Amino acid sequence: MPNSLFATLPIRMTNNKHSSFLILELRPMWITSMIPHQMTTKTIKFQPACSLCAQWKQEILNHHTNRHGDVHWGNCKPWLWPSNSWELAKAYMPRGQTNISGPEECDAVALLNLFNFCDHFSSINKKKIKEVITCRNELMHSSEMKVSSLWLKEFGKKIQNLLNEFENVPEVAAAGTKIEKLLSSDWAVYVPGEGDQPDGLEEETEVYLTESQIHEIEMELIRQRLEEIYLLAEEQEMLSEENLHRIQMVKDFLKDNSDLNTSFEADLQRLEGLEKEMQSQKISLGETKKENPEEETNEACPLKKIKPVA
Repeated sequence: MPNSLFATLPIRMTNNKHSSFLILELRPMWITSMIPHQMTTKTIKFQPACSLCAQWKQEILNHHTNRHGDVHWGNCKPWLWPSNSWELAKAYMPRGQTNISGPEECDAVALLNLFNFCDHFSSINKKKIKEVITCRNELMHSSEMKVSSLWLKEFGKKIQNLLNEFENVPEVAAAGTKIEKLLSSDWAVYVPGEGDQPDGLEEETEVYLTESQIHEIEMELIRQRLEEIYLLAEEQEMLSEENLHRIQMVKDFLKDNSDLNTSFEADLQRLEGLEKEMQSQKISLGETKKENPEEETNEACPLKKIKPVA
């Protein structure tokens, strides 16, 4: 199993154990922020013209540590703000959380962003949060979905450093112990029907994963990468060369793994469609520049736009 897949295990374990902690933490935050509400219709949209939504929006921004940066309001269902603390929490997360109904459904990076950008969690060391976010992004964007053993070791240290911030939360503390054991152990693939566990290896020092478990982890990792690509394509009219390279990497990986190729056949076609669309846009843009070179030069130089005095 590639190190990149193994590295997702502590992230998954951490995410699961944070769920109950978040439910307990978000409710008092929501209660202290409560604004009298009369929103009974589910058809209300997020519009500044709605005074009640505007109050909730301002309250969210009051607790945002980067209120002048990007706030992904599209994550939220504003008509649920007065009754559902989770809908408030999603305003502090990366895009793509609209249909996520609770912490148990979202990925680790969404929860880490909540900890980072909501001042309700100001007691958590922000440097430790950002280090784990950086590692997660490196994992997601790693070439050929591979990371080195040294990277994995450093990642384990940063995960442990962050979990130490939650030592008073029993569930998270227990997860920390399991993750420490996981990262310091050997690991192997167990294939049912091919005998018992290898001789001479104690259960306490060995991590066993079935082929189906590995396949599930691999599928989840790919889905996350695909989701990031699709969201970028929706938000940007023109994808950067770096993002086009990411598309090519995912395509190559899927084509090189026949079992995944079948599962993600529709995604492969969608990625190829995105590539063709972006290439067509680049060609059209290049032709436009060739046809109007003077216009481009004039736009680049503000002095050209100054009219001469008669």
